[in-house]
Amino acid sequence: MSVQDSKERFTERVDYYVKYRPDYPSEALDYLFDSVGLHPEAEIADIGAGTGKFSKLLLERGCRVTAVEPNRAMLSAAEDSLGAYTSFRTAAASAEETGLPGASVDFIVCAQAFHWFDRVRAQAEFRRILKPGGRAVLIWNSRLTKGTPFLEEYEQLLHNYGTDYAQVSHKNISPGDLEPFFQAGNFHQARFPYRQLFDYEGLCGRLLSSSYAPAPGHAKHEPMLKELRRVFDRNAAHGRVSFEYETEVYWGGV
Repeated sequence: MSVQDSKERFTERVDYYVKYRPDYPSEALDYLFDSVGLHPEAEIADIGAGTGKFSKLLLERGCRVTAVEPNRAMLSAAEDSLGAYTSFRTAAASAEETGLPGASVDFIVCAQAFHWFDRVRAQAEFRRILKPGGRAVLIWNSRLTKGTPFLEEYEQLLHNYGTDYAQVSHKNISPGDLEPFFQAGNFHQARFPYRQLFDYEGLCGRLLSSSYAPAPGHAKHEPMLKELRRVFDRNAAHGRVSFEYETEVYWGGV
């Protein structure tokens, strides 16, 4: 898949993404401020910002945020949601060519996005725009695939019906793959538990927010939803199923 193709994958899924994708645990945010060094008034580039989910959390803590996002539909959603913040700006640009001035940001954050980037070109761009001593933070809500019958059945559903699930999953990138992106001896990581509870409508929306889920009109779309209903009915307790995550944080100088 080309970098350009990856930038357009979520155009038709923005509403689902806004409504059903997870936020991030407060413990992870506390860690960024207590241990990584983020602080109110910090100048932060949220690269691959999508609809602004992570930008919002930073803005709420007093940071100045530039959301860098190449997908116009997603960036528009971020602007609609966060435009009232005077410390919020946007840039319709990519991780590889942000258009930001050199040595202009204290921190770079990439939430649920880094696996889409050209790592070599993004590394060069991150080095260009970070101030001396600046740090980059890569974050994923990594959905657990084992541990409960629901998690395991949902994972199997994705393999059975997803258009290219195995190829584009961020789980293809290991900590060992990430370490060379950072300065030697300056690679740190932390993990935090998180969960979402969904009724069937929410579970359906969460599935359809994923770029590998067949969209309406695709031959696999209706069979996928029928199987999702069966998975939900087998596993729901009090009308809900639990999406379990491990929020992964990787950071350091670049």
